[in-house]
Amino acid sequence: MLKGIFIALAVALLAISVNSTIAPFFVVHQTESAIKLFLGEIEDKEYGPGLHFKWPLANTIHKFDSRILNIDAEASQVLTSEKKSLEVDSFVKWRIVQPTDYFKATGGDLRRAENLLSQFISKGMKDAIGKRTITDVIYGERLAIMVEVAAGADKQAKQSQLGVEVLDVRIKKVEFPDNVRESVYSRMEQERAKVARDLRSKGSETAAGIKADANRQRSIMLAEAYNESQVIRGEADAEAADVYAKAYGKDPEFYGLYRSLNAYKTTFSGANDVLLIKPDSQFFRYFNGTESQ
Repeated sequence: MLKGIFIALAVALLAISVNSTIAPFFVVHQTESAIKLFLGEIEDKEYGPGLHFKWPLANTIHKFDSRILNIDAEASQVLTSEKKSLEVDSFVKWRIVQPTDYFKATGGDLRRAENLLSQFISKGMKDAIGKRTITDVIYGERLAIMVEVAAGADKQAKQSQLGVEVLDVRIKKVEFPDNVRESVYSRMEQERAKVARDLRSKGSETAAGIKADANRQRSIMLAEAYNESQVIRGEADAEAADVYAKAYGKDPEFYGLYRSLNAYKTTFSGANDVLLIKPDSQFFRYFNGTESQ
């Protein structure tokens, strides 16, 4: 009995390996899902991984990849709210979740499904970017745009009964089109040059103000220092005069000698100095005697 069962299973497996069309069984792998057609009509049941029965020749099996699939969409041009053209490059992650609906909508043609999803993504991208500025698209709201486009495309896929689920939409690159890129860069350079000129002008103005203030403070400090020096010089002269007066009062004769010696020193400082004067003049009184005349 068991031997007969083993033989039957071996024959069945051999039939599967030799000709899947006439085999009474079909295999669905872990990465697949499948539907079965009976004389061209879809049966209600969908098949997951495993070994399944079918009627040879009468049943046709269509298998689909149940893994996450990728669509690398071509870059497309869209307009922002400022009517500026941008070139957006994106990709889509999706998967087949209802094989029966998927087969009805696409006939199992993967290319047709990708074309439909690309249309959904393109429309969603135009709608999302069309109500945002260039700054929002490039910097501020890129994540919000991707979430919005993915949700919109998934909703359209469900409304179209496409049998797929849109998992994620990602923007790879946002650029200006070639025909406007150079003009945009040129305008940016001009704007940056204008900003640089303004900054240099403000810097020169600030530097001139600092220099003028420094010169003013310098003039004030010099004037104050000069006034202070004059006061100190006046006080010193007064103190010196007082010292001279006190010294003269203590010994007038010595003070007279001292002044005469300084006068001699000043008068005869040069090697060729000549002074015509009487020998008995008061100027030479200390040369004529030790006592004053």
